[in-house]
Amino acid sequence: MWEATVDGRKLSFQLAGINNQNFIMRDRETGSWWQQVSGEAVLGPLKGSKLKQVNHDEISFATWKREQPGGRVLKPDERVKDKYATADWEEQVGSLPVVTPTAEGDPVAPRELILGIEVNGASKAYKFSDLKRQAPLIDTVGGVPVVIVMDEERRSARVFDRTVDGRALEFFLTPETHALRLVDSETGSEWDFSGKAITGALAGRALRKVPALSDYWFDWKIYHPDTVIYQ
Repeated sequence: MWEATVDGRKLSFQLAGINNQNFIMRDRETGSWWQQVSGEAVLGPLKGSKLKQVNHDEISFATWKREQPGGRVLKPDERVKDKYATADWEEQVGSLPVVTPTAEGDPVAPRELILGIEVNGASKAYKFSDLKRQAPLIDTVGGVPVVIVMDEERRSARVFDRTVDGRALEFFLTPETHALRLVDSETGSEWDFSGKAITGALAGRALRKVPALSDYWFDWKIYHPDTVIYQ
């Protein structure tokens, strides 16, 4: 998700095409073409400009509804319902060949779903299959201590800076709770999936969200050629 304003000018975007299974957007004001995954203008008068990222979530509807009971949902447009993707869209896309060749010995399959994090110019990829088994996962990316958390359904992931008052916290999963709960070893405070402390010495505090992207491995490594794979 990106801001639509560049140098104080609000732009309006439309789909211009597909490049390596990524949207190419065209702004009506200048005719520049923008890459969806990087937010960068790749052609036209604004080539080289980059949109500012907006922090967002890619989570299950159940999780979102639980956190935002009064939230509003975009209703499908019945006039163009035949143009919407079918329910098996992901399976269809998953069977398509990828543009980039598979490197010999690559430890991750091209269409393996990963969670990508980029901090301070450093990037790291985490396989969702690993996160489902290991989350919460403690790590450091670009010099920033992070914790990766998955909800109780093991479908939605979030990343937080685990630094509070200059101290990096260690988190552990609290067992036998209906909703996901974490506890930090430093203060014993209890935290929820939104990154907020709900009990303990740090109650009321919130961890800073770190932007993360759910992506196919082949796509992530195109735009992050020096990425590290979490092992």
